[in-house]
Amino acid sequence: MVETFFCSLLCIFKSYYLYLLFFDVVAISKPSANIQRLFFLARSFIKIFLIPFTIFASTNYIPIMLNKNIKLIIAGLIVITSIWQFTENNIGNGIFLLLLTAIPVFLYYRNEYILLAFLKLRKQDFEGAQKWLSHIKNPDGALTRKQQGYFNYLHGIMLSQTNINQSEKYFKKAIELGLSMDMDLAVAKLNLAGIALSRRRKIEANNLISEVKKLDKQGMLKDQINMMKEQMKKI
Repeated sequence: MVETFFCSLLCIFKSYYLYLLFFDVVAISKPSANIQRLFFLARSFIKIFLIPFTIFASTNYIPIMLNKNIKLIIAGLIVITSIWQFTENNIGNGIFLLLLTAIPVFLYYRNEYILLAFLKLRKQDFEGAQKWLSHIKNPDGALTRKQQGYFNYLHGIMLSQTNINQSEKYFKKAIELGLSMDMDLAVAKLNLAGIALSRRRKIEANNLISEVKKLDKQGMLKDQINMMKEQMKKI
């Protein structure tokens, strides 16, 4: 689906690029000054980004991980362009650009690869989730602190069935970095309680279960907690 989207986007950009080249060659009557400026900006933007994008999209879509600060820079540039449009009395363009600013700002706080990995996990596609997470080569530079927490949280979930040692490290790191939702924090601590219980660390497991109870305000983990308590009695 993602590949199809990028192919479609590539076709649009190619068509628009040919359109711009056509107007470079064919002599036409000059539009107004504002339209000329806007046209110049659009043409410059396409020429700067289209060629790299064409190469990028034609190589079977190899994702590029942007530093989180670059997203803020992009948002800042869009805001500056929006202000310029307001000064030129192009109110519609200015409002549109301000709304467009929401995209890089949103992706600053909600990394696109983390979101895609979550979608894969909802479908129990661990391999697909791992594939998206593998594109994040430098979590410290690409993710905010909370997103780094979720990066570790997702790794912990995926490794919980295959590698307990690594899973424990990831869950502890996720809790240290912080998670936005109490439910996610409860799941992380419940997994740590299960790991502690498997290693016969009963006191640690009991403390973690108590913390999970406080976090699980809606009682969604009640069955798992009761099951773990039953296992604890057997130790």
